Amino acid sequence: MGLRLRLPQKTSPRSPSYLLLCLLALSFFSFTALLFYKVDDFIAQTKTLAGHNLEPTPWHIFPRKSFSEASRRSQAYRILQCSYFSCPYKPVIVPKSLLSDSLSGSKTKQPKCPDVFRWIQRDLEPWGETGVTKEHVDKAKESAAFRVVILSGKLYVDLYYACVQSRMMFTVWGFLQLLNKYPGMVPDVDMMFDCMDKPIINRTETQSFPAPLFRYCTNEAHLDIPFPDWSFWGWSETNLRPWDEEFGDIKQGSKRSSWGSKQPRAYWKGNPDVVSPIRMELMKCNHSRLWGAQIMRQNWAEEAKGGFEQSKLANQCNHRYKIYAEGYAWSVSLKYIMSCGSMTLIISPEYEDFFSRGLLPKENYWPVSTTDLCRSIKFAVDWGNANPSDAEAIGKRGQGYMESISMNRVYDYMFHLITEYSKLQKFKPEKPYSAKEVCEGSLLCFAEQKERDLLEKSRAVPSLDRPCTLPDEDRSILQRLIQQKKKTVEDVRHMEMTRTERGSR
Repeated sequence: MGLRLRLPQKTSPRSPSYLLLCLLALSFFSFTALLFYKVDDFIAQTKTLAGHNLEPTPWHIFPRKSFSEASRRSQAYRILQCSYFSCPYKPVIVPKSLLSDSLSGSKTKQPKCPDVFRWIQRDLEPWGETGVTKEHVDKAKESAAFRVVILSGKLYVDLYYACVQSRMMFTVWGFLQLLNKYPGMVPDVDMMFDCMDKPIINRTETQSFPAPLFRYCTNEAHLDIPFPDWSFWGWSETNLRPWDEEFGDIKQGSKRSSWGSKQPRAYWKGNPDVVSPIRMELMKCNHSRLWGAQIMRQNWAEEAKGGFEQSKLANQCNHRYKIYAEGYAWSVSLKYIMSCGSMTLIISPEYEDFFSRGLLPKENYWPVSTTDLCRSIKFAVDWGNANPSDAEAIGKRGQGYMESISMNRVYDYMFHLITEYSKLQKFKPEKPYSAKEVCEGSLLCFAEQKERDLLEKSRAVPSLDRPCTLPDEDRSILQRLIQQKKKTVEDVRHMEMTRTERGSR
């Protein structure tokens, strides 16, 4: 018997374990689900300039902003992209002309700023002795919608609450354009900003430790620091374009008819339904023969449907007199009303923005009393029609004043206010942990098309000139202007009362 050799048998490869495949697939899907959950959670906590994940301010409740319909994934991608990946490094390039001026110490090129810039020192007086400490800024945070920090020419924003409509986006855009206009010149600063209408830092209650809070208006009873409002760069919800463009069109529209051919009545068109007793009272004066006034209700929802064709400001300069009435507080409408060149009738304002404090009664507007409002309007109209050249001159000077508040001067006001405020800081500004850098790319990334069109129109380019120079610090000049203003208002009121007494005999 021969030997049988037992050759090793070929073994077939092991078939993969279905259990292992199932475990791998389960792990993959679990990891993916966890990743999406974490991303969704991350996105749900990311606050944006457009208003994502921001609640309305507790001190002024308003409807939350609704966003355009989009898939959850695309919305999340947009928030992620715009918030964290839209600000590439961009070196600050200072124009050679500014650099050479700085090196030579030349300060003779620029004119003095208008007298209204004197209010900057007055607004910052409460912190003149103590300076602005971290504790002051922390106190202001309690009433702020957002925080603006500028460090080495870069802008960082910390978001706390939402602002009405697109106010926050356009205001922050204004800061970016200031940095564009004066590159390398804006000092490091830490500012708390509220974007609602009414000032809230009460002068009496906070006198011992005032909080430095910036907003669009102020008044005698409050210490809020006025700052140029968002509409200087445009207001998408009401179809208002950047200020320089809007003013140019309004001024052109005012030339379509001579003073003599304009309607010899006072005109107001606006929204009275904004918790404004003055505007509700004004609605009672809508009688051309009895009160010499034409008062029209503005329905912004209907205007939007009609493409704003009936609300073009350049077409509203057909009356010799135009009325300004405050809304819930101050109103952005003042600058557009005065731009017409009609004699502006300003109903005793309680609030003032940064530029309106430079207006003088009977110089570039006519003061109207809230007492017996309709009769006060009628008196102004009758006086103007009896003194047409004087009334026309007041209107033209008002228009001229608004022309002097060009965007160049707006940026200069911002520059000097920030610079003077930064000098008071007793600490070195630092980027808050929760703040994000904002640049043009990240802001435009969030903008809807209409907003983007307006924002891009209002882009500033580096200036070849330095800002205007602040007037000499002479508080007596400002005090004299205030007293002169009060006296003139009293004189007009006396004229009204004298006429009323004569008429009642």
